[in-house]
Amino acid sequence: MQQAIEVLKVIFLGIVEGITEWLPISSTGHMLLVDEFLQMNVSAAFKDMFFVVIQLGAILAVVLLFWEKMWPFRRKTPTQSPVQWDTIQLWCKVVVACIPGAVVTILFDDYIEAHLHTPMVIAAALILYGVGFILIENWNKTRSAKIQTLAEISYKTAFLIGLFQVLSIIPGTSRSGSTIIGALLIGVSRIAAAEFTFFLAVPVMFGLSLFKLLKFGFVLTQMELVTLFVGCLVAFLVSLVVIKFLMGYIKKHDFKVFGWYRIVLGLVVLGYFALK
Repeated sequence: MQQAIEVLKVIFLGIVEGITEWLPISSTGHMLLVDEFLQMNVSAAFKDMFFVVIQLGAILAVVLLFWEKMWPFRRKTPTQSPVQWDTIQLWCKVVVACIPGAVVTILFDDYIEAHLHTPMVIAAALILYGVGFILIENWNKTRSAKIQTLAEISYKTAFLIGLFQVLSIIPGTSRSGSTIIGALLIGVSRIAAAEFTFFLAVPVMFGLSLFKLLKFGFVLTQMELVTLFVGCLVAFLVSLVVIKFLMGYIKKHDFKVFGWYRIVLGLVVLGYFALK
């Protein structure tokens, strides 16, 4: 009975991860908040690793949905080269964008986990970036995006977006939220910003998951293996739906609704823990 309850908790966390990983509302922040009320019966070390590695399921959903754009070794027509050099160049730009975040994560990951994984920090980040989304979208009404497609993103633009991604190391910020805000400020269109975020997520989350697994060690109990598998599977299935929804949504709408959601959630969290 206890194991069944634990599996249900993991399924719920997988749903939360699948929804919040791609919407710019902070998956880590939501996972930590859910854990405040629905705690898993696992060690602190495993939980810390699980909250990162579960994101692999969400990443696999992106790879599946964007395979045609992400895989460079294919022929678009029978007469074309089997290597798509524009796709390889795009991946090179993604690598450039990953550098700032990788450096900061390696240097400050332990400090962030020890001091900033708190409800108040999460709430403050939710509100701050919620306001940011609203202000930036209002500003964008008076200007046109200079960069409309992924191919138009330069190495300089990619690096600048990577600098904004560094902000996501703070819980409650949102990896996708920080990169999208940065891209919008630079003048990237919403669709190109979202797609570049998807590309950027693949090496970032694979690398971070490997980093966490190395810190935890690869020796897992049977229940821990089941927990990881179920969490990743549910996150994968939910992400398939959420990604399709997001790409359809931003073709007709801006990101302000996510900004308002972040502000409301942040205020609720502040109120709850202030009263507590």
